Amino acid sequence: MTERARQSNASRRQERSVADYIVHRLAREGMDHCFGVAGDYAFPLCDAVDRSPEVKWIGCANELNASYAADGYARIRGAAMLVTTYGVGELSAINGVMGAKAERSLIFHLVGMPSHQNQRLHKIAHHTLGDGVFGNFVNISAQAARCHAIITPENCMIEMERLIAEARRDNQPAYIAVPSDFALTPVAWNDVKPVRLASDAASLRQAIAAIERRVENAKSIVALPAYTLARLGLEKEARKLIEALGCPFATTAMEKGIIGENHPQFAGMYAGAVSDEKTREIVEGAELVLDLGGVNFNDISTAAYSARLDPNRFVSLGLNDARVGQQVFGSVRLADMLAALAKLKPKAAPYRRRPIPAARVDGKPSDRVSMEALYPRYAAFLRAGDTVVLETGSSTLGMTPMPLPQDVRVESQVLWGSIGWATAAALGIALADPSRRTVLITGEGSHQLTANEIGGMGRFGAKVTIFVLNNDGYMVERALEQNPDWSYNDLARWNYAELPRAMGCADWFTAHVETLGELDAAMKKARSSTSGAYIEIIGGRMDLPPALAFAHKRLGEMYGETPSMTR
Repeated sequence: MTERARQSNASRRQERSVADYIVHRLAREGMDHCFGVAGDYAFPLCDAVDRSPEVKWIGCANELNASYAADGYARIRGAAMLVTTYGVGELSAINGVMGAKAERSLIFHLVGMPSHQNQRLHKIAHHTLGDGVFGNFVNISAQAARCHAIITPENCMIEMERLIAEARRDNQPAYIAVPSDFALTPVAWNDVKPVRLASDAASLRQAIAAIERRVENAKSIVALPAYTLARLGLEKEARKLIEALGCPFATTAMEKGIIGENHPQFAGMYAGAVSDEKTREIVEGAELVLDLGGVNFNDISTAAYSARLDPNRFVSLGLNDARVGQQVFGSVRLADMLAALAKLKPKAAPYRRRPIPAARVDGKPSDRVSMEALYPRYAAFLRAGDTVVLETGSSTLGMTPMPLPQDVRVESQVLWGSIGWATAAALGIALADPSRRTVLITGEGSHQLTANEIGGMGRFGAKVTIFVLNNDGYMVERALEQNPDWSYNDLARWNYAELPRAMGCADWFTAHVETLGELDAAMKKARSSTSGAYIEIIGGRMDLPPALAFAHKRLGEMYGETPSMTR
């Protein structure tokens, strides 16, 4: 065989489709699962995933569930792959992708478009508005992303590197649209050098010097590690910085458990007026507040805006910049900032707090389940190495005050707050790290939105332990308005404990419990289950966790005062 023939054969071996290249390139970013729902325009992308030796297809019950599952997966793996079809599919997923953007969870959203040929001919096609226009949805889906592109055979490799770099820069989604004929077009796979994100050396030195001066002059310091640290896998780096400074640190609901709560420098959970008095004094009274990653002080994390924080006392480290007073230092990466600041020396003896005792588990076996007795039992159920997924609303507000064991990871969606997120996200979280037990704590109102993803858990071997609080309607909605009895807060009454069997999870342990004795026995069996477990818990209709009861009293502060209605 001649040299030219060898080169020709080698070239043919390297020629594979655009879709194959995209899937292969994303797999190199650490993703070995792809979530989605098949559709005809997306078939080339689905085919590329299905034949890939690097990625497993995870078909979900619908596109919204798939986007939630991808969000959960990305929180553990650092990124996730989502495939939907044009129009109907991508728009069904957009709420979940937008939530990932809000909460800095990196999803690569691949959308199969109608063929370029049909677009050029302005053919009237299904999944369109019937006007022969095929760009109607690109600008909509792009709003849910940090960056976007329509991929062609010519721009495929260069654009993928740009999209990956831009999405990673802010840890937010990328929208990648691929016309179906372009997806099948062969391309020669060339080595394209990935874009490396790095700090500007001069800006980094200036930022560190400015922060060091603030640290030296501060009489008291508190650190607030942000949720973004977990998204970027920088928890250890933040802990090293906190230990180097010897200062106390506190977390909001969005950062629950980001650094172990048994750490001697942990000052407690901060949530404005519902914080422990000592924790509030430390956080609000500190002369210098180190915001490590961009803490989000929203209405939920501040307990209805009850926080008293002076912005002038903050030094804030973002993903790509640092703010010290009125100075902003750009082009500095968070990882580099943490590493440099960890070299600072403490001015005083390290802060030490007495160990926080576990919440007391009280109540007689014959007692009905109350929130006062339930949440300490949830906390006692968890073990080191578990990941607990908390649904928006009462589950998050009831659980975050509970002290948890070391190495319990907590995932919730405090900012975006899309009810139903947690059930589907638990699928992605469980598949992302099967070495950890995934525990889902939700309420029946949220659960009804996405409960069909239990079938996916059984299908793909995700051994999730699920607790569903059934309190006869939307508890959090009832709490967030003056009149809790509007009919729109009522729900269809499901037989929840029968759902796993109906959805193909016949080997799961299931139980329906109404008393504390029944709950304790069911928890013991769930803990020893080698498959999934599902426990329906009957609770009181207006039995609110303390933080939610507090919010109910501050509706004016949360939503703004409104004129009294007259009849």
